[in-house]
Amino acid sequence: MVRREIYLNKLRQLKDQNLIKVITGIRRSGKSTLLEAFKNDLLSDGVSPENIIFLNFEERENLIFTNWTALYDEIIKTVNTEKKYYIFLDEVQLINEFEKLINSLYAKKNIDLYITGSNAYLLSGELATLLTGRYIAINVQPYSFKEYTLANENEKNSDRLFRKYLNESCFPEAVTLSYKNKELVNDYLQSIYDTVIIKDIAQRHKLRNIHNLNRIVSFLFNSIGSYVSPTNIARELNKNSRKQISHNTIIKYLDFLIQSFILYAAPRYDIKGKELLTTNEKYYVIDLGLRNITATNKYDTDLGHKLENVVYFELFRRGGKVYVGKNRDKEIDFVVQKANNEREYYQVAYTVNDEKTLQREISSFKRINDNYPKYLLTLDYDKANIDGIQKLNIIDWLLE
Repeated sequence: MVRREIYLNKLRQLKDQNLIKVITGIRRSGKSTLLEAFKNDLLSDGVSPENIIFLNFEERENLIFTNWTALYDEIIKTVNTEKKYYIFLDEVQLINEFEKLINSLYAKKNIDLYITGSNAYLLSGELATLLTGRYIAINVQPYSFKEYTLANENEKNSDRLFRKYLNESCFPEAVTLSYKNKELVNDYLQSIYDTVIIKDIAQRHKLRNIHNLNRIVSFLFNSIGSYVSPTNIARELNKNSRKQISHNTIIKYLDFLIQSFILYAAPRYDIKGKELLTTNEKYYVIDLGLRNITATNKYDTDLGHKLENVVYFELFRRGGKVYVGKNRDKEIDFVVQKANNEREYYQVAYTVNDEKTLQREISSFKRINDNYPKYLLTLDYDKANIDGIQKLNIIDWLLE
């Protein structure tokens, strides 16, 4: 089992803080495994097993808990007010009125509370209202490339492994399945896709036309790293189609897809004007292997956009808000706004071995009039400093 240290370190820092730890992310990204690993860390640190309450509401023995008050009473009767308790509620959204359960447990000062769920409902509506300022969200994603190398420890060639990472799935269970039977991986990914599209989106939001939702997903999966808007999505999908999709329907479906964590949006940021732009965002897919479900994702095709997808999620993991940048008539692949109000700028290219491509990529940086770090990430093997711009190999950068 790969230890998800980037997330475990966050949980260690948050231990005993007076906050509810909300662990979210797409289904099968490893949230339950993360909670188990952190529970084992607590045990290793000397916390008594009697002081840890771990309930997974997808397990058969916990299906009896449907009413939040009965569950609350069941938990509280085992809690001694003189001692510290660590309570883990896995897939808590399966409990009716779960937000009241969370709020009631949080009121107990001797309880350190950790919850998981598979969709953004955990952070929306009534829950967000009840818990304003009292929770912190940790977004769990499938394996980073560094974690992927740990899961494929028998493959020592990082270049070959990175090609596989770009073209296949990095869901933890999909990686394990790929050792045993590659044919099963697509079946597994199809089940994730169907569950997210049908259960998390269509059923929850009572959508009648799943066909249109699938068409929008397919369009976006084929457009990662490209500027899109509801208007141009509608225009493309309505070509040669008898049933038209409205602009407002596109907006609504985009919101549902982001809430389900299958897609992430990167808004445009005007570097010169220092403001967010409201048109033409870019979208990135949580797992490149999922593109195989709807797109003709042939091996080693569309590598530039796949590289951009990988870099986006790595920047997201490393912290800060990730935007796509605009500076006058030039585009910057990524602008990262850090918590300390500092910035980083990134350009991503497959290779810049010829001078014309190099000059095109670095020209976007040259009109930025500040001294924040600027990085050019490529698959070229050399490192260089070009007028203050740091050129780095993507694989080395990912493995830092």
